[in-house]
Amino acid sequence: MEIKEAQEEVDKRIKDYGGYWEPLSMFARLAEEVGEVGRAMNLLYGGKRKKSENDGKELQEELADVFFTILAICNHMNIDLEKEFTSKNDKSHDKYKGV
Repeated sequence: MEIKEAQEEVDKRIKDYGGYWEPLSMFARLAEEVGEVGRAMNLLYGGKRKKSENDGKELQEELADVFFTILAICNHMNIDLEKEFTSKNDKSHDKYKGV
């Protein structure tokens, strides 16, 4: 799936559920989801103690939640993320060598 297709799918789903939140509310949701990624990574790779065997296994789902929320923000602000990502990637190629 291309990023543009993902944006269209997110747009349809959000409209089916009543529409977009205000930008600051979406940013708060993004911060919450990033925190959940951090928690999962800390359980898997850091010092946080697991309470159950499944703790930390939701990392993939949390990353997908972050991506979904980013796409929602881009849709609401009329940002073509695929175009912007390609442009940024072309400009920053050397900057990120070895990352």
